[in-house]
Amino acid sequence: MGFFSLTQDIAIDLGTANTIITYNDKIVVDEPSVVAIDNKTGDKIAVGERAKQMHEKVNPNIRTIRPLRDGVIADFNACEQMMRGFIEKVNMNSGLFSFSKSLRMVIGVPYGSTEVELRAVRDSAQHANGHDIYLIYEPMASALGIGLDVTAPEGNMVVDIGGGSTEIAVISLGGIVSNGSLRTAGDDFTADIQEYMGRQHNVRISERMAERIKIHVGSALTDLGADAPQDYIVHGPNKITAMPLEVPVCYQEIAHCIDKSIMKIENAIISALEATPPELYADIVHNGIYLAGGGALLRGLDKRLSDKIKIPFHIAENPLYCVAKGTALALKNLQYPFLMR
Repeated sequence: MGFFSLTQDIAIDLGTANTIITYNDKIVVDEPSVVAIDNKTGDKIAVGERAKQMHEKVNPNIRTIRPLRDGVIADFNACEQMMRGFIEKVNMNSGLFSFSKSLRMVIGVPYGSTEVELRAVRDSAQHANGHDIYLIYEPMASALGIGLDVTAPEGNMVVDIGGGSTEIAVISLGGIVSNGSLRTAGDDFTADIQEYMGRQHNVRISERMAERIKIHVGSALTDLGADAPQDYIVHGPNKITAMPLEVPVCYQEIAHCIDKSIMKIENAIISALEATPPELYADIVHNGIYLAGGGALLRGLDKRLSDKIKIPFHIAENPLYCVAKGTALALKNLQYPFLMR
């Protein structure tokens, strides 16, 4: 692109848990989708990792906000400020010049988004200096990022388990044939763990602690064999006495407590398969089903789903970055028929 080009191209995976921005085929921002706001002035204090470090530790003058819930914008103003903050980081991290007049963006959005939710994404992008804005459904972006030929006359199935939503899609000839968009995903696993610790161990824990438990001992199976992680020690106050507690948590407990949420994802996958034409179904049985998103990293999930549905499940390479890679690839070919303006 020209040195003094008035338009710069960036690809954005605007996720509930993390936002990833790609510029010139390089990931220049990979940070939590959190913004810290000054309550008195309404000004942005921090975004991303710095804001997440403040989360659940703030005083009355500061509030931290996760602007996206269930994969869509829940707080429009906070989202706009967060996007502006991330684009400032793009300027610093990539050498983008501050005098650039406008940005051409490709942004990943959940397949189940309503017109109102899609407009909220477009408006936030426009207020953050976006000029040409293209939207791409996340399961299609995941398929591109995994390396699948989405325009081929062949059925491929992708299950993208993000922070706020699970996107399921059967893709053929550049379109989504059958799908499921489920508002059950990584955040629900975290909430299940938080509720379980209070009910079972009588210990009060934060959302961040529940997330750490999920990362260290999260599992979809109660028997991981030799791959079983060590127990994770949790510190927190007793719900009744407020005295400090130290509780070891094993992966079998977590597998039990998130079982119902995983079952919802299983049922959604089965429903999408039921709506799939027989020829494409045969392709999927042959090719297997691809898992992407942070939820794909849950221990034993691929084996559990394979045993339940009787179709091989493959974890994508770098599942956290599939949507980001896909949006970057779409940015190179804006003629793709599935891009929305």
